[in-house]
Amino acid sequence: MTVTIRKGILEDLPQVYNLIKELALFERAPQEVTNTIEDMERDGFGENHIFSFFVAEKADQLIGIALYYTAYSTWKGKTIYLEDLIVTESQRRTGVGRKLFDAVASEAKAVGAKRFAWQVLEWNEPAIAFYKQIGATLDSEWINCRMTEEQIQQYSA
Repeated sequence: MTVTIRKGILEDLPQVYNLIKELALFERAPQEVTNTIEDMERDGFGENHIFSFFVAEKADQLIGIALYYTAYSTWKGKTIYLEDLIVTESQRRTGVGRKLFDAVASEAKAVGAKRFAWQVLEWNEPAIAFYKQIGATLDSEWINCRMTEEQIQQYSA
């Protein structure tokens, strides 16, 4: 069956959310998903939408997504940040992930991005091998930093 890559639409969100939960299981952190479909409706399709996504569809089922957003680098300018590239387990290593990645890379070119960035877990060897194969730079210098919602609320500025 043919796999179609297309821009995601509002009606895709229930299947997208299921793929997100599948990714959380794969990354050994299912309890960390606190996002909701309603949040995604507002944040992806509301007045001030902050993310976009491509889907991989096969026989009316979503088998993958690539969720991205525009960021800004003080050194480089407009950046497309690939937040997550998810392919359902049964479809991994079939080229679907590459097609989704290519769609976001094409979007980066189309919008004139100066940088295309993403992260990969250090133990995700198939993904690391893919990124090396396409010539991406894997940077071991930078340390990821973040604050949880609770930490944000507790922070005294």
